[in-house]
Amino acid sequence: MCPADRLSGGVRARAEVCQIILCRASGGLIISTLRLAILLTALIAASCGARADQPPKASEPSVAWRPLGSWSGHGNRQTESFTSDTGTLRVRWETTAESTDPGAFRLTAHSAISGRPLQQIVDHPGAGSGIGYVQQDPHVFYVVVESNHVNWKFTVEEAVGYGG
Repeated sequence: MCPADRLSGGVRARAEVCQIILCRASGGLIISTLRLAILLTALIAASCGARADQPPKASEPSVAWRPLGSWSGHGNRQTESFTSDTGTLRVRWETTAESTDPGAFRLTAHSAISGRPLQQIVDHPGAGSGIGYVQQDPHVFYVVVESNHVNWKFTVEEAVGYGG
């Protein structure tokens, strides 16, 4: 009996090539056990690679951002309402010092239907810049700006998914 005949399951299927090599002589073992183990390991590892008959992996979905509005000014303000079909918003904002006073800047997303605050977007002391996000159900929004001693500007964009 050839040593490769003692293998079972998936290893036996992968060892058929080894069986031809090992059992060529009249039932004798030509290759040492260590070499057999190395050869089997190499064959098994090679069989675990990607197969040509498998379809390529789908790429991760990407997100595009559609602009909904931009505002700038100083002091307090309420924007006009805007509709988001996804409810996922990105707010890019920037403030600059209006005077030597430290100042403050706060943005809050509100429901244009009920008027209630939905989510605070930014609460930043003084000058600075950044990005805030809103995650709500699709909605009609407006933004309330509360600021003192800073000039501000911000842009609201809506996430629009698309395949990458």
